Amino acid sequence: QVQVLESGGGSVQAGGSLRLSCTASGIRMSMYEMAWYRQAPGKERELVARISNPGATTYADAVQGRFIISKDNAKSTVYLQMNSLNPDDTAVYYCKATARMGHKIYWGQGTQVTVSS
Repeated sequence: QVQVLESGGGSVQAGGSLRLSCTASGIRMSMYEMAWYRQAPGKERELVARISNPGATTYADAVQGRFIISKDNAKSTVYLQMNSLNPDDTAVYYCKATARMGHKIYWGQGTQVTVSS
């Protein structure tokens, strides 16, 4: 059974940092593209950052230069280091695993990030 579990969310003041973690069990992470998405109240879910093998990364313009995505295949964990947070970063952050071959997609349940001014 595949399980994708996010952790590390919380409340922080503007300018602060948080690191999110996403652990995937039941899959071989090296065979998946991993990504972080977020959804703010009243808005659509949007891509934040993506990492594929052998480590190519993509970032949304809004987080470029502030967020860093990384992956540890041995630990089946993907991270999102978030720096210089601002209130616009407030959202539920979701982890997504997309199989490199085939059409399997798995989502986590999300973790709340709240940034106060």
